[in-house]
Amino acid sequence: MFGFLKSLFSRRVEPALPPPRFTTVDLARRLGVDAAELARVDVSYKAFQVPKRSGGMRTIQAPAPPLMAVQRLILRRLLRRLRAHPNATGFERGHSIVTNALPHVDKDIVIRLDLVNFFPSISADRVERYFRFIGYDQEAATILTRLCTYKGSLPQGAPTSPRLSNLVNYRLDARLAALAESRGLSYSRYADDITFSARIADLAATRCANPKALERQKRRQPRPNDLIHAAKAVIASEGYRLHMHRKLRVSRRHDRQLVTGLVVNSKPDLPRATRRRLRAVADHLRRGRPATLTPQQLAGWHALQAMIAAQRATPAS
Repeated sequence: MFGFLKSLFSRRVEPALPPPRFTTVDLARRLGVDAAELARVDVSYKAFQVPKRSGGMRTIQAPAPPLMAVQRLILRRLLRRLRAHPNATGFERGHSIVTNALPHVDKDIVIRLDLVNFFPSISADRVERYFRFIGYDQEAATILTRLCTYKGSLPQGAPTSPRLSNLVNYRLDARLAALAESRGLSYSRYADDITFSARIADLAATRCANPKALERQKRRQPRPNDLIHAAKAVIASEGYRLHMHRKLRVSRRHDRQLVTGLVVNSKPDLPRATRRRLRAVADHLRRGRPATLTPQQLAGWHALQAMIAAQRATPAS
């Protein structure tokens, strides 16, 4: 047990790199692009800002069309074949905000954490080491890193960045999943949004075997502070920081429990206020009255509601 805890909370120890198996020639062959052409691709981006839901602005770095075309090749022919941790649900095929929320439905406590500057915190050095770790030699890993990073980190706007963010964070997810399992909690991560949840009985069962003590423990509310501090230590050792105030949420059963924008108290669903607004908009449009959404926008919301209804019927893994 001591060894497990030591490995869980110690600073990240990078595994030794395996002998390289793939060269620049192998990379070019896999991508279907001449090796010399890969080396000549101009790494150029256009930056612009978009508003965040929570307020403030987010900087998006959009790659120039020639670079984006190569990045899409890298995503389709290389990155999509690689395996991310099963608890990473953002940007993954077969996953959505619904599948991310499902493990946290009908829980006594839901703890939401948020990483600060997630994409900019993933350095080019980490990306290059990942490419070396999966078998590319130094030259090929350097080319891939040059094509997938910008100004020393993952650019938010490149098509390769979301998938790479999951691949390079496999160890982070494995450590947080182990932390959750050791305490009887569920864990998922959707990009920079981390969620833990548990039922009181599940927490109690992991802490005491005595039946009388178990009953007493079931009547107590779980205390999330120790989990938050433990998670913060793991996250810090992996090179990230947590929002410790505005974006940290601890919700109990009597609260409205939100996970990736969905209420999860009884089933994943849009918040009640949002559902009421959509009904009002539909009624206004039906009567020919002014509405805050266009028919096309309302159709998009209805498509989202249909997706939520379909995917919440899938049992959480």
